[in-house]
Amino acid sequence: MVGGAVTVLAFPDVGFWPAAPVGIALLVLALDGDSARWNALLGWLYGLAFFLPTLWWAREAVGRLPWFALSVAEAAYIALVAVAWTWARRSPFLPARLAPGGLVVLWLAGEELRSTWPFGGFPWGRLAFSQSDSPLLALAWLGGAPLVSAVVVVLGWLLARAFLALRDRRTRAALVSVAVAAGLTASGLLVPLSTGAETGTVRVGIVQGNVPERGLEAFGRPWQVLDNHVRGTEALLEQVEPGELDLVVWPENAADIDPQADSRAAVLVDGAAAAIGAPILLGTVRYPNADDRYNTSVLWVPGVGVVAHYTKQHPAPFAEYVPARDLVRPFSAAVDLIPVDMRAGTEPGLVIWESTRLEREVGLGVVICFEVAYDALVRSAVTSGGEVILVQTNNASFGYTAESTQQLAMTRLRAVEHGRATVQISTVGVSAFVAPDGTVSERTELFTADQRVATLPLRDSLTPATRLGRWPALVASALAVALVVAGAVATIRRRSRPEAGSLE
Repeated sequence: MVGGAVTVLAFPDVGFWPAAPVGIALLVLALDGDSARWNALLGWLYGLAFFLPTLWWAREAVGRLPWFALSVAEAAYIALVAVAWTWARRSPFLPARLAPGGLVVLWLAGEELRSTWPFGGFPWGRLAFSQSDSPLLALAWLGGAPLVSAVVVVLGWLLARAFLALRDRRTRAALVSVAVAAGLTASGLLVPLSTGAETGTVRVGIVQGNVPERGLEAFGRPWQVLDNHVRGTEALLEQVEPGELDLVVWPENAADIDPQADSRAAVLVDGAAAAIGAPILLGTVRYPNADDRYNTSVLWVPGVGVVAHYTKQHPAPFAEYVPARDLVRPFSAAVDLIPVDMRAGTEPGLVIWESTRLEREVGLGVVICFEVAYDALVRSAVTSGGEVILVQTNNASFGYTAESTQQLAMTRLRAVEHGRATVQISTVGVSAFVAPDGTVSERTELFTADQRVATLPLRDSLTPATRLGRWPALVASALAVALVVAGAVATIRRRSRPEAGSLE
């Protein structure tokens, strides 16, 4: 449990990134035994100690029982990795010198599994997301989140070996492990991260309108939220002249009254766009009928209306839709707070914007809220033609927890992974501009009305990580399966020997 509690410290709001490899080192030391059941328990306890505080924001949003259930479920994946690691070590195909690689592929397979299953997965808490202030962040340019997580695991292994060497008074071996760990950490400094414009620049304004109430009550006064963003757009005129901005970005749920369906909302949005003299990319909710709703980002041109849109592809289960509603209701009446399930979009997160100043079409890579945690969704927004990444989110439900800053850490990793200037814009904060090398500028505070302006580079080159796509995770998963199968076969053979005794 100590290892899990230490790993928490690597994530925002504490953000002490060296704590992640230290936490992994403690887990490696704990899993040194050969009992799969005991190691499963230790892995699960590590997971609980990590996920309960890391996902504390879920308690703020949906209550104690869902928060606890989510944490328990996520911890089970760590227990699964611990069992797999126990079995894999029994295999003759994993000699001691290759043990770090075996642990890496098992850990990455575990992260990949919980990022995809069930209900599309939940990637929150991946080790890579703890390294936004670390030299390791640059490695995302080469291999994405999987490579960053892999290096954290290797560092943890090296620290564990160093401890064991010191315990056995093998000082030289300990120093070698520490030196290799230091060199591996510094390797990120050698990665060439370019931040310059490749296809021009855009002058962007973001509007964090704030909400009248915290928590779920923030959704109860949509007209007030819309008005806050209209006023925030007008307040941008204190920083720029009309027509000086190329684009204004509002967050998710900024206009929960769909301006495509409500004339009053349309007048407000169009008035704000006309006043600032620029199109507005805004988050809204679309109800095509009584049984469906969609979380949508629309591009509104003054005097014209909506010219392009993106619909969220990964609605959050139990937050935007309720799987198996009748089965869940006996455990929590909160399911009925979502009377209409949100449907998933089917197109990549690309919004095409006709830039008057650049005299060409510009691809805006758009992801909505938790989608920033999913590798494939952000990648498809870039490979489809996104020259900048825009993360529109609504963090009002999570109060003054670390949810928003944890999300910003993911946004920073995505910027480096795909070599794109990235914007996180929230109704209540934290909002920020992020350069293609992950550095943050113009960051806002929580639960304040704020507006910021920045000039962003447009880029169309693809990083090695973008080109590799999902292959690193798939290869790691395939190797993990092979190791587990080999370990399971070795375990069965050991059981079949009369002298082997009882092994699980």
